[in-house]
Amino acid sequence: MRRTEREGHGPVRYGPPFPDDGLPVPPELSAVLAAAAGRAAGEPVGGGTALLDAACGYWERRGLAAGPDRAVAAPGAPALLLALTAALGGDVLVPRPCAAWWAPYARLLGRPVFHVATAAECGGVPDPYALLETVRRVREEGGDPRLLVLSVADDPTATVAPPELLHETVEAATGEGLHLVSDETWRDTLHAPHATVLLSPAEMLPGRVTVVTDLAGSLLPAGWPAAVARFPEGEAGDGLHARVLDVLTALDARIAGPVAAAAGYALGEPEPLGGHVDAVVRLHARLAAAAHRTVVAAGALSPPPQAGRHLYVDLGPLRSGLAAHDVGDAQELEDFLAARLGMPAPGGHRFGDDLGALRVRLSTGPLLGGTDAERAECLASPAPLELPHVERALINLKSVLDDLRDDAQRRESPR
Repeated sequence: MRRTEREGHGPVRYGPPFPDDGLPVPPELSAVLAAAAGRAAGEPVGGGTALLDAACGYWERRGLAAGPDRAVAAPGAPALLLALTAALGGDVLVPRPCAAWWAPYARLLGRPVFHVATAAECGGVPDPYALLETVRRVREEGGDPRLLVLSVADDPTATVAPPELLHETVEAATGEGLHLVSDETWRDTLHAPHATVLLSPAEMLPGRVTVVTDLAGSLLPAGWPAAVARFPEGEAGDGLHARVLDVLTALDARIAGPVAAAAGYALGEPEPLGGHVDAVVRLHARLAAAAHRTVVAAGALSPPPQAGRHLYVDLGPLRSGLAAHDVGDAQELEDFLAARLGMPAPGGHRFGDDLGALRVRLSTGPLLGGTDAERAECLASPAPLELPHVERALINLKSVLDDLRDDAQRRESPR
């Protein structure tokens, strides 16, 4: 049975689970939340002074200077993207594939969404020539493209766009008068931070880029919704900031007081929280690399994961083996792998990819084990891949994919 049918969810309401880290909440973070639990006053819409100051400090450390008058906080990045889409108006452009939650918010507002092909080397950022062609076509058909959403460190592909490609795309977007929203949720999860160059579009185009960061990417548990946005300088940025606050006020989109306290603490990146975040990134990098080796050895295709807690897998080369199990599209592949692996395996169609393409996003969190004790053991172990429960999960992944490879080889026509 299809997951959407079983849950009764339509295309706007249903989305795959966020690839969270699967680990227990750090005690320092829990203590901050607990200490703030007695606060009776609510957090202001858009975030209080302490939270916005912490967000500005976070961006400052990454070379993106901002004052509190150019920052907004909300209960999760989806609320911010909804407000930005409503405030900017016009049609929305996104890469193909893209984060599953980007397009539904535009459709919820009745805004057309146009997917733009990405370059071969990475996802998250449209190919500049494809972007120009899409804008031209949309305008010829009477559309009004105004907003481009992109991500340098990408969900779902787990790739990081090289600065050269990003610069070309930013220049193309500038020439067409588009406003850019840069989703930088995963920028602090680089698997090889000293070998990977990540630049924000806001560094290249300060006057036309709004940066959005969901703290569930690296700083907070996914169940504590909090996100921040940084607006560009100048009159246009001031006007957009004001309109976004209007939308958030109409939605009464406030961060819960205790979560705001935890978010402000996390954005300050104190020790030992900073050490914990680094350890989590290293753990998931090792898991992603191991899963990637398994996927490629079975004959599937996948870009080497560079960020985040997931990888994007194309099982097109195993299509004949999947056909033996009546799997012919991404929805059927999602159902098949979720049942065989015992973990979510959302199909590429959830991310705007073609339904007929046999692609899925696999998350590394489920490989950590089934209990908090097992997951905590992974974080503390110098050799997490050798822990029995992690070995079992990786062996299961290998077994499922190797069986599909063997099925595909058996069904090949004799030469």
